[in-house]
Amino acid sequence: MRISKVVDLSQVVDSSTQIYPGDPVPSLHPATTIEADGFNVLHVHIGSHTGTHVDAPYHFVSDGARIDEVPLASFLGVGVVADVSGREPRSRIGWADLAPYESVLGPGRILLLRTGWSEYFGTERYYDHPFLDGDAARRLMDLGVRTVGIDALSPDETVLDGPPSDFAVHHTISRAGGIIAENLTRLADIDFADPLVSLLPIKLGGADGAPIRAIASEIINS
Repeated sequence: MRISKVVDLSQVVDSSTQIYPGDPVPSLHPATTIEADGFNVLHVHIGSHTGTHVDAPYHFVSDGARIDEVPLASFLGVGVVADVSGREPRSRIGWADLAPYESVLGPGRILLLRTGWSEYFGTERYYDHPFLDGDAARRLMDLGVRTVGIDALSPDETVLDGPPSDFAVHHTISRAGGIIAENLTRLADIDFADPLVSLLPIKLGGADGAPIRAIASEIINS
């Protein structure tokens, strides 16, 4: 076996990285420098959901598994990229959009929702992303899917003004012990079948989530 292609699905984290409204603002600045100290060290201040990251069940379930308690197998698996691009802002992704992929969804599969919205990352339009319908999330859990990623800020609607979101998708997946990956990018570059997807997080003790370096690899038997 050999890896013939690797697609980086991660957004860059720096002091300008777009965040979910109300989350900690990232700050990265030198703690030491080669010129002054003989070596470089970066001081990093970020939230657990900065940039491309995963949510542990504990994010929405008080007794749910924390990021360092989630089995590593939840972050690794064969990916299924569902093309739900070309949608209107703030439109719902329903079961009818995912039904064509039902035959390849099940335990151990990682569903990646390709909305195309990552092209707006860093702009106000990014907040107006399409979002997953709560019923569709329940159907995914019934199929045994436990890891869902999206190339947008959240699988739930992001509300800037008015009543807050009910976070139906977060609650449904978290209560099933599932994992959510957010702020993915370059899903369109996965142009090969059965990608091996890695969403391995930083092992933050007791955390509700953690940043990741998400990748999709093409594996060829040789």
